[in-house]
Amino acid sequence: MIPIAKPLISDEEKRAVVEVLDSGMIASGSVVREFEKEFAAYIGTDACVTTTSGTTALEVGLRALGIGPGDKVLTTPFSFIASTNAIIYTGAEPVFGDVGRRTFNLTADSIERALKEDPSIRTVLIVHLFGQPCNMDKIMPVVEKYDLTLVEDCAQAHGAQWNGKMIGTFGKTGCFSFYPTKNMTTGEGGAIVTSDPDVAKNCSLLINHGMEVRYHHDRIGYNYRMTNLAAAIGRCQLKKLDEFNRIRIETAELYNREITNPLVEVPHVLPGAKHVFHQYTVKVSGGRREDFIEHLTENGVGHGIFYPLTIPEQKCYEGRNFASGSGVADILKNQVVSIPVHPSLSEADKETVVRVINDYK
Repeated sequence: MIPIAKPLISDEEKRAVVEVLDSGMIASGSVVREFEKEFAAYIGTDACVTTTSGTTALEVGLRALGIGPGDKVLTTPFSFIASTNAIIYTGAEPVFGDVGRRTFNLTADSIERALKEDPSIRTVLIVHLFGQPCNMDKIMPVVEKYDLTLVEDCAQAHGAQWNGKMIGTFGKTGCFSFYPTKNMTTGEGGAIVTSDPDVAKNCSLLINHGMEVRYHHDRIGYNYRMTNLAAAIGRCQLKKLDEFNRIRIETAELYNREITNPLVEVPHVLPGAKHVFHQYTVKVSGGRREDFIEHLTENGVGHGIFYPLTIPEQKCYEGRNFASGSGVADILKNQVVSIPVHPSLSEADKETVVRVINDYK
């Protein structure tokens, strides 16, 4: 079976981890600080604060901006649930817009429509899903027109760009995940990037029990610190990220050229977007998705369905009566299938993926 994801870990990462183990400084320390500096420099922000996961990065990023009870945060209905859970953790209320049929991302039109219906919304949390940047040429004028606070969920978009500008630098904060299947990994971990010094300071306090001076707690915080072990892996992976992304993009371009089955719609890349293909997500309509994935499985091609439900309809949210405009998302959830695009694929793997998809009838 060709796997849907496979982290690329080399001897370099293993040596870096052993070096940390041998040092005895395993918890958060100097290796974390170096990784934060390097990641901030890569993204192009003044500061980076690392965390235990992409989820805690989102929560801390929101809290550092003062988001809490009484606030409403507009977001996408089509994403991993963490983007909404983080809003709920703060005590704020999520409100859902809708996504584009071809991009899977929150659209500027749906943002503006939601704002007109509820002017009390002051914050928007966008998700650059599957590695495709949101259309920032359309979203930023809406953000500026309504004086909104913009938060970017970049968990699937490490190194993605919009018109040459790094994703994660448009909003007040950009939040990343380093889960093993992401474009780069630290094992588990996350990061908040920002160029606002007050936000950066708040994030640093929040992840470390509200403590700037040891055992002096300025506010109630959390233990969301990244370890030196995780950061050691991250420093190695960051050096390889551009190459990992190059391979993903080349594989996606090959699929776009070679997948010719009219029953399968390949991903659309927006003009101006550098899509880094955390996932290569096709659409199979006409109620044929289950038959299609059975065909993939029978022929040894791994797959994933991201995501089979919209966020507002998840069981854990029953009774919350979320406001939702997720008409397009409700259609996409029954069509999407992601196929292997990770850098570990061999040329033979890619040829097999193309052949199997083109053979589907």
